[in-house]
Amino acid sequence: MFTGLFGPLALCIQAVFARNGNAMRAPIAPIPRIYNDGPVMSRNGTQLPPYSPIILSTPGEGNAEPFTGYLTNGTINGQIAQQQNGSTIVLEHRYYGLSNPVPNLSGKNLRYHTIHQAIEDLVYFANNVDLPQMNGAGLSPATAPWILIGGSYSGALTSWTMVNHPDVFWAGYASSAVVEAILDYWSYFEIIREFMPANCSADIAVVIAYVDEVFSSSDTLTHLDDVAGVRNNLWDWQSLQPETGPGAKFFESCDALEVKNGVNAPATGWGLENALSAWGSFWNSSYIDFLCGEEGVVDCLGTYNPNSTYFTSTALDNADRSWTWIICNEVGFLQEGPPPAGDLSAIVTRIVQPDYDIRQCAYMFSDVFASPADVPTAAGIANVNSAYKGWNISVDRLFFANGQRDPWRASTVSADGVDRPSTETQPIAIGNGFHTSDLLTANGRVDPTVLAVQNEALAYMKIWLAEWTPPSISPKREEPYSRKVNSSRFFKGIVV
Repeated sequence: MFTGLFGPLALCIQAVFARNGNAMRAPIAPIPRIYNDGPVMSRNGTQLPPYSPIILSTPGEGNAEPFTGYLTNGTINGQIAQQQNGSTIVLEHRYYGLSNPVPNLSGKNLRYHTIHQAIEDLVYFANNVDLPQMNGAGLSPATAPWILIGGSYSGALTSWTMVNHPDVFWAGYASSAVVEAILDYWSYFEIIREFMPANCSADIAVVIAYVDEVFSSSDTLTHLDDVAGVRNNLWDWQSLQPETGPGAKFFESCDALEVKNGVNAPATGWGLENALSAWGSFWNSSYIDFLCGEEGVVDCLGTYNPNSTYFTSTALDNADRSWTWIICNEVGFLQEGPPPAGDLSAIVTRIVQPDYDIRQCAYMFSDVFASPADVPTAAGIANVNSAYKGWNISVDRLFFANGQRDPWRASTVSADGVDRPSTETQPIAIGNGFHTSDLLTANGRVDPTVLAVQNEALAYMKIWLAEWTPPSISPKREEPYSRKVNSSRFFKGIVV
């Protein structure tokens, strides 16, 4: 867990487990010590209110160490803390980074790596943490307003937590929140196609159509779906932000296709002959080395060797493996080509369908899935959407922020065809940003639509926090070792 200081506290913490199972605290950022119990003063000498908000976030599917910036006003977390004299905390998600109660990430050891348990971690932490600040043991959600913030999966986790425990967090901020779990998430690439340069999408589409035609008529080629490797430079779109310059990897690939002898292609592109040659040259000359380094192409991009290290390594701090477990069991989000039938222009091969990725689930977690038929993705998705309401979420004081150019938008409340009105209690703000653009302060400086989303959120947080009133009697805190049916199995006994 990490924390940041605007009001009393800024803290970032990872829960580290020794081999004997005992939890050890390992703060990544220094924890400020409180040497007196007098009023907390800001740097300008102003006395801070006793009920300043506690702003909690988790980076979700990754090691928390690179996310110390989310303790500062370089993010919406810090902007809210600065406006409201609050404290910021970043808490590492179970089974990511160093927060592992198990010695390795085998499938059997991941049985408690679930959305439900992640929700219970956040709730248990909020109710029981003893923060290193004045009255740190008495700042539970019963005695101070807590705000839960997240983006992407952790944005969805914010929504799902507030559905599951509506009385714990006073307010929430969910950026690019993928609230609706979807098995065949081919819309990911459709949003990219819609917003990428028209000449680039046109040329990629003619190449993909040609590849599909050739491969579909072949009786000798095998492992045809491994042509999915060409998805990689399309995934580079997710790294774009409003402040991204023209040298980004995604635009390098488009320049390779669309700039010929110093001349840009028209909106319709140069056509198949040039596009096929230029795209192949881009991959062969630089992009394969960028992706694979010294690893061979088959080992790097192939998916048919169940004994490859990618599938068999159970080492800790492997975010890809931990996230794949959630993909296979609960959320899907399999980023494939469009449905085989239909005339929709495709920038990803139609040969790649959900079975391609579900097969890999069985390879990666062969200790629990004997075959792809045993992978419960569809059932898990149904359970998640039923339990946490998906697009039908309705929670008071939950702010949704989305970006038009976000490839994940189709799983958010701003998805095309999803008629969710913005309300005073559950606002939905959308700008021209990319994935979670609104979380970063810098993006608001270069894109006025992102700034408008951030300012709207700050205004709502000010209103909602003004509505919070401290209780007259503080309820008794839950004992750290008590046995509560719905409590987290992960944070039992952890002293922060």
